[in-house]
Amino acid sequence: MQFRDLQKQYAVLKDEIDRSVQSVCSGAHFISGPEVKELEKHLAEYVGVKHCITCANGTDAITLAIKAWGLGEGDAVFVPDFTFFSSGECPASEGCTCVFVDVDSRTFNMDPIRLGEAILRVRKDGLYEPKAVVAVDLFGQPADYPKIRQICDKYGLLMLEDGAQGFGGEIEGRKACSFGDISTTSFFPAKPLGCYGDGGAIFTDNDEWAELLRSLAVHGKSGNDKYNNVRLGINSRLDTIQAAILLVKFKAFRDYEVRDINRVADMYIDEFKRSGLDDKIVLPYVKEGFYSSWAQFTIRLPKGLDRERLQSGLKEQGIPTMVYYMKPMHQQGAFANTYSAQADCRVTEELCSRVLSLPIHPYMTDEQVRSVVEGIMIQKK
Repeated sequence: MQFRDLQKQYAVLKDEIDRSVQSVCSGAHFISGPEVKELEKHLAEYVGVKHCITCANGTDAITLAIKAWGLGEGDAVFVPDFTFFSSGECPASEGCTCVFVDVDSRTFNMDPIRLGEAILRVRKDGLYEPKAVVAVDLFGQPADYPKIRQICDKYGLLMLEDGAQGFGGEIEGRKACSFGDISTTSFFPAKPLGCYGDGGAIFTDNDEWAELLRSLAVHGKSGNDKYNNVRLGINSRLDTIQAAILLVKFKAFRDYEVRDINRVADMYIDEFKRSGLDDKIVLPYVKEGFYSSWAQFTIRLPKGLDRERLQSGLKEQGIPTMVYYMKPMHQQGAFANTYSAQADCRVTEELCSRVLSLPIHPYMTDEQVRSVVEGIMIQKK
């Protein structure tokens, strides 16, 4: 069993993907070929925003947004404590001070109440100026943007949606990556929409920011003249071959993969309830009006259960598992002895010791889902 079965996906899409890659090779437009612009057009239309700017990876996407806003030393950026490292690494690398915010115990996304408290704490301390929020769509479910937007508007903060795990999710029919002043995503292979290498994208309705982002992504070029550099930028472009692969995979993603992975998630929940394990194991929770693209299916184990032993037992049965994430952001060594390390994030600390992610992908069968749940039942006896 595969944790995210990219081999099965490729077998289904092989003919189309092979033709698309061969077309790029034959045309030899490996950098900024026509497939890149076509992909950007389709992604912008799907998300429902004016501009999509592709780039080399999801980390660069966040960095480019921070650069476009001119954030840096003396600026406080609020980041959920329970997330992948790049959500905080990117603003910190630009000189910002990350303030880590605890998450909701059910959705694992940033807790709006704790966000408001963190903003007031920073304002009271007076050491840094609150400037932006990086809200993460963790495990496929969008963050609580209706409430987070209210807080950002109240305190005059920019809102960046880190949709690396949430592409394809929705709130009341509105797509993920449309909620931020700038939104970003990742096309890392294991993401809901992934390529066959690294890739990323940035979304915005702001014309000025879109132009600036395109410049920053190609060494600070002026317009279409890459040899006239009017600012310091970086080298961050999506390869044409990756764009060609994504065009094929995006059609499958849009047409049936998001639907099918939600069917798998529903199957998991039904099987856990049927087994009675839901009395002890906390199942993923999707808020009313929200729709997840299920980057991960993450359960919370009961206190006292040996997670490593459970993982080892499942591995012996051929069932892979992962732990996202084992350490809170504020406890990462990179933030040791800094203002960022001063965080009261008890929910995150508990989650890090108890979460476990199970295999999930659109091509997973009912039999595979049942075998995972039955495997957990065996290990708990």
